[in-house]
Amino acid sequence: MAEMGSKGVTAGKIASNVQKKLTRAQEKVLQKLGKADETKDEQFEQCVQNFNKQLSEGTRLQKDLRTYLASVKAMHEASKKLNECLQEVYEPDWPGRDEANKIAENNDLLWMDYHQKLVDQALLTMDTYLGQFPDIKSRIAKRGRKLVDYDSARHHYESLQTAKKKDEAKIAKAEEELIKAQKVFEEMNVDLQEELPSLWNSRVGFYVNTFQSIAGLEENFHKEMSKLNQNLNDVLVSLEKQHGSNTFTVKAQPRKKTKLFSRLRRKKGSDNAPAKGNKSPSPPPDGSPAATPEIRVNHEPEPAGAATPGAALPKSPSQSSLPAVVVETFSATVNGTVESGSAAGRLDLPPGFMFKVQAQHDYTATDTDELQLKAGDVVLVIPFQNPEEQDEGWLMGVKESDWNQHKELEKCRGVFPENFTERVQ
Repeated sequence: MAEMGSKGVTAGKIASNVQKKLTRAQEKVLQKLGKADETKDEQFEQCVQNFNKQLSEGTRLQKDLRTYLASVKAMHEASKKLNECLQEVYEPDWPGRDEANKIAENNDLLWMDYHQKLVDQALLTMDTYLGQFPDIKSRIAKRGRKLVDYDSARHHYESLQTAKKKDEAKIAKAEEELIKAQKVFEEMNVDLQEELPSLWNSRVGFYVNTFQSIAGLEENFHKEMSKLNQNLNDVLVSLEKQHGSNTFTVKAQPRKKTKLFSRLRRKKGSDNAPAKGNKSPSPPPDGSPAATPEIRVNHEPEPAGAATPGAALPKSPSQSSLPAVVVETFSATVNGTVESGSAAGRLDLPPGFMFKVQAQHDYTATDTDELQLKAGDVVLVIPFQNPEEQDEGWLMGVKESDWNQHKELEKCRGVFPENFTERVQ
């Protein structure tokens, strides 16, 4: 008998739920058709919009944070393999082998520590933050259903009251159901009206804490990694000193495009221009690669009237044909904003002057449009008149000594390999 009773209760509950769904569906249809009014709460609807926006932003942040962690792990693996390779090629009799191995070990530990702290202080916090959204989202949906139940009960009660033949028993029952539906709805509504604004406001503190944690961890990681890299550099410098005669030579990048001055001089009928040969530029002796010049642009305008009268600046180069750093410097030069002064403001520098470099190695010119360099020569870098003439890894300039003596670009300027020089101003 108890089993039958249990089945009866279950069947009755299912039937009740089915009836509720039908009633809600009918109510929604009537509301959409405009045959029944719908209770509106604009303030709550705004809270729901904020909730959905907050959930979307949080979900995206969580996804991007996981991608960042995956990238950290991938970099860890790549760094580990690179250090393993160094350990394998580092021969036992070379000085600093034990130090290099210890640095590699500390490097591995530092990556693992960084990844784990990101998980603990950022990802887990992120998961906790998002963990509160599913329950609230479910309650928002339930509140919506209870609101439909309330509207349906209200419409049913009103229809019985306005009927020609009133049935007091039905009216009393409908009123009882209306009061019950209203109470259930209002209890849920009040709770959400308090929670949603509070949740929305909490996003500010969450974002601050999360990104502060990430920024702090990354800053400390790079500080410690910088120390390890400096230690490794010291070990390698010691190795280089012991084997100074076995240095790796640096070569200029090959030039592929037609040489500008060779073509111009041949057009003028110069019989002295040597024919293009297949000889590669002489490599520097010590093999230390020159650093890429760092261009700093001052965006504050120079005083009016600083431009040199009659100084014709070359045409603006195309960004697609020049390295970004050269384009930025050239554009700033044209506008008279390059830090340390441009040619427009200094008569002792050539028009279009961008920065100075100093030759770190000797370079033997292999064409008439190339500069012959000796280690220590200072070159004033200027932009190409035709950007299409520039090859990757090559700059245009005039040796400072030649410029000070002649002040004529046509006679003095030429191209030279950038990696044979280093930025000095």
